[in-house]
Amino acid sequence: MTQFDQISVFLVIAIPLAGAIIAMFLPKDRQEPAWYFAILVSFATLVLSVVIFARYDYGAGGYQFVREFQWLGEPLNISLYLAVDGIAAPLVLLNGIVLFGAVLISQTITRRPRDFFVLLLALGSGVFGVFVVQDLFFLFFFYELAVLPMYLLIGVWGSSTDFVTFLRTKEYGAMKLMIFLVAGSVLIWIGILAMYTAAAGEGSPTFSMVRMGELAAAGAFSESFQNWVFPLFMIGFGVLAGLWPFHTWSPDGHVAAPTGVSMLHAGVLMKLGAFGIIRVGMVLLPEGAENWMPILILLGTVNVVYGAISAISQQDLKYIIGYSSVSHMGYVIMGIATLHPVGLAGAVLQMFSHGIMTALMFAMVGAIYERSHIRDINVLNGLMKRMGTASFFFAIAGLASLGLPGLSGFIAEFMVFVGAFRTYLPLAVLAVAGAAITAVYILRLLARTFFGEADPRWEHLTDASPVEKTVGGAFVLVLIVVGVWPAPLLRVINTGVDSVLRVF
Repeated sequence: MTQFDQISVFLVIAIPLAGAIIAMFLPKDRQEPAWYFAILVSFATLVLSVVIFARYDYGAGGYQFVREFQWLGEPLNISLYLAVDGIAAPLVLLNGIVLFGAVLISQTITRRPRDFFVLLLALGSGVFGVFVVQDLFFLFFFYELAVLPMYLLIGVWGSSTDFVTFLRTKEYGAMKLMIFLVAGSVLIWIGILAMYTAAAGEGSPTFSMVRMGELAAAGAFSESFQNWVFPLFMIGFGVLAGLWPFHTWSPDGHVAAPTGVSMLHAGVLMKLGAFGIIRVGMVLLPEGAENWMPILILLGTVNVVYGAISAISQQDLKYIIGYSSVSHMGYVIMGIATLHPVGLAGAVLQMFSHGIMTALMFAMVGAIYERSHIRDINVLNGLMKRMGTASFFFAIAGLASLGLPGLSGFIAEFMVFVGAFRTYLPLAVLAVAGAAITAVYILRLLARTFFGEADPRWEHLTDASPVEKTVGGAFVLVLIVVGVWPAPLLRVINTGVDSVLRVF
């Protein structure tokens, strides 16, 4: 491994964070300098994320690109310990892709653009940090760095959809999101402190996840301790993953957020919650995880069915996608809870697939809203004849969402179903029913909004811009390549899955 490989994991965090700091000194109200600078920074992180994924040696497996920077010594023993395994590598790539796409799509931000891109880059740095850090203290730090900018990004640059009842204003969406996520963060922090205290009781006061993993393997954490600490992580991280019944902040947050933030919110941020359950809960507390998995898979199944049924009843394009995200994250949760190698690998692949498809959906909905200033599917008709390229991109994302063979969603959901059928047969049947409901609302949406009879009132609409076509085309390419040839992703994912399940 080259010297560049060894520092690439540090750079993928440091570059967007440094970019956010440097961007503070750009002109306050000039859009182009801030946008071009954010493009440069996000492109650099995209290149690094591709390098990290491509250079990960799936034959060797385990943690690679290891770098450690000591921060505080005795008695806290906190260090910035960075490493990537087979589960983190594809998610690092996902964040690189979606962050770059979100920055490109955000060319329409004209109000305080400098501040917007400062927060967006800081958010991206936080997401990278959660995926690669191996210290609980810094994991929590980067987790909060990824979550907290959402309040301002939605509250300042978002949009309100209900001015009559004031129930769907951007301020409401931002505050509801923040209350739920901070509540989840409190549970996570309590769990982290409990883990640190238990480790200290064993003579190893540390926040190192590597050291705690060794203690867990040696039986240092009793089953009763794991049984009450694991649900703190399950619910705390589950809130961000959209776990039912703690999901209600998510659709409102999706709707109120500007397009680029919606892409990151659904495409990447919700994956942090699922990743946290795997990385912290399952690896460090295996006995607690095994005891709680029947509850988790039950909640995940509710996610799938409830989210799909809720999506059917929505009229706002963003709400449909928001509840669809809740449903699809249910597949991720189910795959995790199977504790089966095929199911867990499917869950990780679903995180990647859903991240791309839902970011593409929000990008195209943003293009439609930018031109029509409306998202009501009862009013929007026959968009294919006016916005052919944007409609095509949305249709591909929708077909991936319902699991069309040849697109990435199919193989991911299929693997989750296989894992669920082998472990929890009745719930697996319900999950398949949820997939059928997904097909209903996606096909109805496509038929009504995009392929229906053209409405004369939308004759003035123009098709996607060159930037939107670039982002949409790139995302569609990813969905097709992963759907047709998932092996490169699965080779890497399987090494991480094997390491996780080895503790059970």
